[in-house]
Amino acid sequence: MNKLNLKNNSVYIYLLVLVLAVTAGFQAWRTIFNNFAVEKVGIDGFQVGVIQSVREIPGFLSLLVIYILFIVKENILASIAVFLVGIGVAITGFIPSYYGLIFTTFIMSLGFHYYETVNKSLVLQNFNIKDSPIVFAKQKSWSSLVNIIIGIIIFTTSFLFSYKQNFIFAGIIVLIGVAVALFMKPAEIKESTKNKGMVLKTKYWLFYVLNFLSGSRRQIFVVFAVFLLVEKFNFSVKQIAVLFVVNNIINFFLAPIIAKGINRFGERIMLSIEYISLTAIFLGYAFAENTYLVAILYILDHIFFGFAFGINTYFQKISEPNDISPSMAVGFTINHISAVVIPVIGGLLWMVNWRIPFIAGAIISVFSFIFAQFIKTNR
Repeated sequence: MNKLNLKNNSVYIYLLVLVLAVTAGFQAWRTIFNNFAVEKVGIDGFQVGVIQSVREIPGFLSLLVIYILFIVKENILASIAVFLVGIGVAITGFIPSYYGLIFTTFIMSLGFHYYETVNKSLVLQNFNIKDSPIVFAKQKSWSSLVNIIIGIIIFTTSFLFSYKQNFIFAGIIVLIGVAVALFMKPAEIKESTKNKGMVLKTKYWLFYVLNFLSGSRRQIFVVFAVFLLVEKFNFSVKQIAVLFVVNNIINFFLAPIIAKGINRFGERIMLSIEYISLTAIFLGYAFAENTYLVAILYILDHIFFGFAFGINTYFQKISEPNDISPSMAVGFTINHISAVVIPVIGGLLWMVNWRIPFIAGAIISVFSFIFAQFIKTNR
């Protein structure tokens, strides 16, 4: 592939439609969720930790994708997964209880995590080592644009619709995206001859470690950053929506720059920048008392999260082609080992002192930086 022409690439377009559908549903869900959970259901810090742990169980079970792909093609599994996202989001408002949130979150998350696994696998199999960062960045940029649109929509509809109606609306958008994708027939989609079963190789040890640390660090942000804004700093759903819009305007323009940075400087330098920055950001969360400062930290956190696909492009450079699909599932499972327990533990620690989870995030970021120094590629 000498020159990347995405406009005429049916595989890219197919994946992009599904990416945008998932993004719309998940963005709407997480914009509304914390306010819905606090205001309508009345959950506390420990309960939100439990719910977020349940949300990560499907990520932990991503290993099962390896065996599902024995009977279902990856592109078909991608559509099925996005369908589950739409259903999970749409029914959230129908069960406004603690256990209802656990159930609907699990359904939504099952689709989200399985799609994420398959999407990464298909990108790495269908695009070369120079083009895959660009494709990931394009997906990130378009996702940011959708997030902006959804943020504006939620900000507007929050004046007009109930939480239940907003969840239904978001779910319908996702299901429309699935319908569009199912009518598409991506030409020449590549699925390598896969190793039969799980792939664990010592030469991929660093990929596994970076995924584990990434999952640990990311859960602290996903679970507790927005909860901090809502519970401690009293952000409304409208303010959260505005914050998401600002985040995604920045990321829309920044994602292509990150891809160029990976191609020019390599994954070690780019991931090192991410981990150093996140160490400072987590410490900022822990000790900030100013509303505006916390909002700025949240935006910066989002920016540096965009560097994370460097872990996958690093793996592409060191892997054997037949290992890509099963290894994406293994990597995603490893990424979520800690994700299942950290929200619960973090929720308990939150009840002791809300600063503790963020200090732990800073420590994990330091370890991530240390391990990133072992990254070496020949391509």
